[in-house]
Amino acid sequence: MAQQTQMDSLLAGDPAFAPVAAPVAIDEPTIVVEEPRIEADEPTVEIAEPAIDARVAIRDLEDGQRVRGVYAVRGRELRRKRNGEPWLRMTVGDATGTTEAVCWDDAEVRYALCGTGTPVHVSGIFETSERWGSKIKITELRAAAEGEYELDDLAVPSEVSAERLEADLRDLLETVQNLELRELLDLFFAPGSEQWARFRDAPAAKTYHQAYRHGLLEHTLSVAQAVSAAANFFPGVDREIAVTGALLHDIGKLIAYNDDPLAIDLTDAGRLQGEIPLGYYTVRRAIEDIPGFDPHLAQCVLHIILSHHGSLEHGSPVVPATREAVLVHMIDNLGGRLGSFDRLERQLPEGESWSGFDRALSGSAWFSQRAA
Repeated sequence: MAQQTQMDSLLAGDPAFAPVAAPVAIDEPTIVVEEPRIEADEPTVEIAEPAIDARVAIRDLEDGQRVRGVYAVRGRELRRKRNGEPWLRMTVGDATGTTEAVCWDDAEVRYALCGTGTPVHVSGIFETSERWGSKIKITELRAAAEGEYELDDLAVPSEVSAERLEADLRDLLETVQNLELRELLDLFFAPGSEQWARFRDAPAAKTYHQAYRHGLLEHTLSVAQAVSAAANFFPGVDREIAVTGALLHDIGKLIAYNDDPLAIDLTDAGRLQGEIPLGYYTVRRAIEDIPGFDPHLAQCVLHIILSHHGSLEHGSPVVPATREAVLVHMIDNLGGRLGSFDRLERQLPEGESWSGFDRALSGSAWFSQRAA
């Protein structure tokens, strides 16, 4: 009996023979934590990953901030250091803006990965310098995998729907009563026509104003609507000629710009000929296809297209020489400058009321409603 009691005492003191119902030791908490995580089937890993890789919008990047996410390549350039070694300079962007990015290592290999308009996964550090400006210093660069990004997050959007813009355009077209002008306009804007399909989606510019899908429709409509209204206040202006010229003044951009929403750029024809000559020849050919078109109307409309930039140094081969041409030029210039305010406000970080220096405005823009 004493021998049995002694054996029981030894077994009780040995952890290997501890009773099953004994409490879990304090130094083994992982079993208790892990079991409910598996049983609850909570996607703990899936939630944690995006927090690390979450892409920060371009307008929200701050000096010293880590960058990790997918952006669209707006432009790229392979440069050489003084010692001849290559380095990569890019412009990357999203729906909120663009910034410069530089890469010092494996520049030639990475240059081949990041064609213009390509979504790329960027890792690096965002830095701001008074001398060199703001840029992302890239540490890693690779092609973005399918499912890593949404196109709408990378392409600059229009704040007005294409359906609303088209409806307003149709209403304005109905006000043009001259049958010859209306026939000319229908060649470009009639529903279902090849020209209309391209015009509806084309951008208005590469950078400064309405540089996004439907941008050309938005800009053209706003200019034509303003011209239509202003013509009533200035004696001697032929409203229908002015409105027709306003609707066609940028038609050359259909050929001058590409249709890539991630990287708007000039086409070869745009670089070699320019949007004004391309617009002139496009409309002139259309006029020649209309039997018996009034030469006087043709000359008035074509002059508006040729002169709408206002001066020789700004790309117009002639300066405005009619009331209608002056009116279209002034409204077009106003629309472009106001469009720059829209662009700058879209790129402005939360809480800021002043933009940086902007070439289109030759200064900074102040948004009073943000300062209130």
